[in-house]
Amino acid sequence: MYKIRVILDTKEDVIRTLLVDSTLNLEKLHLTIAKSFGFKGQEMASFYKTDEEWTQGEEIPLFNMDEIGEGISMQTCILNTTLPKENDKLIYVYDFLKMWTFYVEVIEISSEEKPGLPLIILTVGEIPAEAPEKEFISENPEGMDDMDDEYGHFDDYNYNEY
Repeated sequence: MYKIRVILDTKEDVIRTLLVDSTLNLEKLHLTIAKSFGFKGQEMASFYKTDEEWTQGEEIPLFNMDEIGEGISMQTCILNTTLPKENDKLIYVYDFLKMWTFYVEVIEISSEEKPGLPLIILTVGEIPAEAPEKEFISENPEGMDDMDDEYGHFDDYNYNEY
C-alpha cells in the first residue's frame, strides 16, 4: 500500500493524501488524482519523472504515442516499479489546455493490505475556479547574445519590407 501526497501548484495550499494499492498502474492513479480534485478525468494528462528537486524528466503519457510497438504509457507503468521508494516523485499535468500541474510524492510504503482502495485520507484546500497561469521562461542558450552581436539585433529588422 502506498500513501501518496498530491499538491496542486498554486499559491494557496491544495493538497490530497491518497492511499492506493502498490500494483496500481499510473492510468488508474491519474483517474484517482483527477477525481480527488473534482475533475472527471476525461482530459489528456501526463506524468513526468523527476529528481529530488522536481526537475521535469521523461514523460509518461496517458496513451502509447509510439507509431510502432509498445511505448511507455500510464497503462504499462505500475506504481511499485515506477516509484519504488519513499520520497520518489512525479509531476502530473492534467488538461493540457489549462495545464493543471501537481506534485506527486510517495510519503509512505507499507506491506499492510487495506480493503476499499483507493482512498482519500486527507483533503486540504479547495481547487481554484481557474487553473493558475503558467509562465514559461527559457534560459538564454549559450551564445545567443553573441549571435545578436554578430548579426545585429533581430528586433531591429523591418519585416514588412519583404
